[in-house]
Amino acid sequence: MTLAVRVPAELSARVPAEQRGPGLDRDAVRLLVSRGTEVSHHLFRELPGLLRAGDVLVVNTSETLPAAVDGRIGPTRVVVHFSTRGDDGRWAVELRNPDGRGTTRARTGGPAGTEVRLPGGLRLLLVEPLDRAGGRLWWARPVAEEGPGGGVAGPERVLGVMRAYGRPIRYAYTARDQPLSVYRTVFALPSADGAGSAEMPSAARPFTTAMVTELVSRGVQFAPVVLHTGVASAEAHEPPYPERFRVPDASARLIRAARAGSGRVVAVGTTAVRAVESAVDGDGVVRAREGWTDLVVTPERGVRVVDGLLTGLHEPEASHLLMLEAVAGRAAVGCGYAQALHGRYLWHEFGDVHLVLPPEEPHTEHCDSN
Repeated sequence: MTLAVRVPAELSARVPAEQRGPGLDRDAVRLLVSRGTEVSHHLFRELPGLLRAGDVLVVNTSETLPAAVDGRIGPTRVVVHFSTRGDDGRWAVELRNPDGRGTTRARTGGPAGTEVRLPGGLRLLLVEPLDRAGGRLWWARPVAEEGPGGGVAGPERVLGVMRAYGRPIRYAYTARDQPLSVYRTVFALPSADGAGSAEMPSAARPFTTAMVTELVSRGVQFAPVVLHTGVASAEAHEPPYPERFRVPDASARLIRAARAGSGRVVAVGTTAVRAVESAVDGDGVVRAREGWTDLVVTPERGVRVVDGLLTGLHEPEASHLLMLEAVAGRAAVGCGYAQALHGRYLWHEFGDVHLVLPPEEPHTEHCDSN
């Protein structure tokens, strides 16, 4: 889906909500609610009153990594974005040009054999493009410099370089670099193997501990899942690449119980949708599952488990909008985005959020706002 709209630059959220004024917390953002083509405007703090006992929120617990590391190709400075760790020890990486304002447009990767030198005695050798088009993401083999000719560097060595020299990935629409804590949600948990997300699962960012406590006290349940998300380019809206995911048995059981009763399954973020929809078996039932998913949720495929979605506001060309259309329908998405623009909502990872719920009753396709 491509929306025939342009998002003005001034609607990009440049700093986190808690840095916009004294006494503010992460939840100081606005909440657009779509029920079909009926739209209402709220504060995020009103979320508990918009959900009901028995609803299940599916949340991604992947921890954001300091995945941007400065390096060099010969004398040329580059920024390496570590995207996804493969099972064979290679990493999918994106190379970008530094400019002091986040990173500029992605470089064309390659050719194969290109060497990127990183701090901490680590090198990356570009092996092959992630896809046949030879675009911005390449598989790279990390090599440690010590010893004769060096040797393949294991995951802990690469993660150690990230921890020592890396920072969160950011783009030029944000005002400045932020500490890693800003890019981690209240649900983030460290993985036993150190894996994590290249970029924050940002739909969950406005949640606070107090909000989670209130939701639980009202009978809303949380189903944690994991999807380690890769880089999401600000200007190239390709479908998502394969990513690692896990849906635990306890979460699968919670979701099944909600669907068997009157509860709604509301995914917090497109990553949570991708994870849980990847765990649906042939009978349409969610089971515990883990591995790699290449699922792309489109209107043609539809959703089989998710009833609603809490998500950020995406660029008009973004592939994420296909997922929104699969959940809510084209008319609802178009109406919601028109209202977001009219209401001057803020975009991107520090911006406002959009809650898509099923219509309360049959409705006609017209754009109502209250």
